[in-house]
Amino acid sequence: MASKYSGAGAGRLTREDYKKQKDLEAARKAGTAPPEVDEDGNAINPHIPQFMSKAPWYMDTGKTGLQHQRKTNNGKREAPTLIEETGWYSSRGEKVGQAPKKYRKGACENCGAMSHRTRDCMERPRKKGARWTGKGMMADEAVQSVELSYDAKRDRWNGYDATDHRRLMEDWELVEEARRKRKADDLDREAEAAAKTAGKDGAAEAAAAIDGSALAEDIEAQFASSDEEEDEEHQHQKQQQNDSAKSKSTVRNLRIREDTAKYLRNLDPDSAYYDPKTRSMRENPYAGKGTGGEGGLAQVAYAGDNFIRYAGEAQDVARKEVFAWEANERGNSSAHFQANPTQTSLMYNEFKSKKDTLKDSRRRALLSAYGGEEHLQAPPRELLVQDERYVEYSRTGQVISGEVRPAISTRYKEDVYPMNHSSVFGSWWADGKWGYQCCKQTLRNAYCTASALAK
Repeated sequence: MASKYSGAGAGRLTREDYKKQKDLEAARKAGTAPPEVDEDGNAINPHIPQFMSKAPWYMDTGKTGLQHQRKTNNGKREAPTLIEETGWYSSRGEKVGQAPKKYRKGACENCGAMSHRTRDCMERPRKKGARWTGKGMMADEAVQSVELSYDAKRDRWNGYDATDHRRLMEDWELVEEARRKRKADDLDREAEAAAKTAGKDGAAEAAAAIDGSALAEDIEAQFASSDEEEDEEHQHQKQQQNDSAKSKSTVRNLRIREDTAKYLRNLDPDSAYYDPKTRSMRENPYAGKGTGGEGGLAQVAYAGDNFIRYAGEAQDVARKEVFAWEANERGNSSAHFQANPTQTSLMYNEFKSKKDTLKDSRRRALLSAYGGEEHLQAPPRELLVQDERYVEYSRTGQVISGEVRPAISTRYKEDVYPMNHSSVFGSWWADGKWGYQCCKQTLRNAYCTASALAK
């Protein structure tokens, strides 16, 4: 029976064996069964967790015990790694035999090697491969077949060579040395230019004053300061990123202690629903009140979480995104609101202007064919809407409280005096008839004779 203290070398257990193993572990923990013994005769504590007792794949010897947790007398573990045993990666990049002289069936069509396929070839892609030219044949690579366990296949450091990092550091040192040399050359050129401008005497004094060691120390100090500044800037940017990532989830849900909580804005149980888990109130808590109507949303301090979706440019952005979807369905793949936002906005504005132009042209065509343009001019809103407004006036006619209702303009023309009259019809009353105050005539279409009578 496989033990839980054996590592990746343990095979897959059947359902019955797994059940028996669990029962045995429970009995050992309860003390009814004797504990397991390693190869040295030492008892193994059954309460050790599995992540400690299980040997990693590169230290697993296939034997029961906790040897991977102990050190030997000389301070080194005796169990060799799997790479050391199999020599994996030791022959990486090596060739097997000599290059063939002619193409072999099943070989790579690009280089002629039998160890890989054409799609896996790492050689330069040729215009005509070795299969057709028969030239530039490459020898086969050394391919190793290693059977790895589940953990060994998924180990990110499996096969890592520490000398690769050393070579990388050497390359960086060469780049740094070249950078220092270029900086020193630039400083020398600047010193020579300054000496030329200062004159011959000044050049001699500057050359005598400049010391080679001092110049080298100055260059080193400049490079050190630049590196320190870059490191400080990098640390500052990293700290800002960490702070912003931590505060994203907290600031979004927290509120300032002085602000009123959302659930206290309207205590009516039938008002907007407050979700305590997400701390959100999507609807307007002042809906149905005078301050929370359509025209009063700007006056309230909070109008619900969904208010931002219908305020500002949110609706315009939604229309442009829908326009991009519909244009893509019609075959216009260039309209994409996320990939080409500027182009999509220009296309949407052009489409909107063309649509308005077409709508106006159709409207004008219908009006020219059937007429009735005068019926499209609606009367003022004051003539159609009646509401109750409380206004309190003083004895002199001034408004004390309430809103003043604006003056209603009639559908008739005002202050128009036809037929040479200086007053309107109905400004004079006599014997049960209405007339003009200027000429005292009761006929509406009568010409005013007041000026003639005055002469």
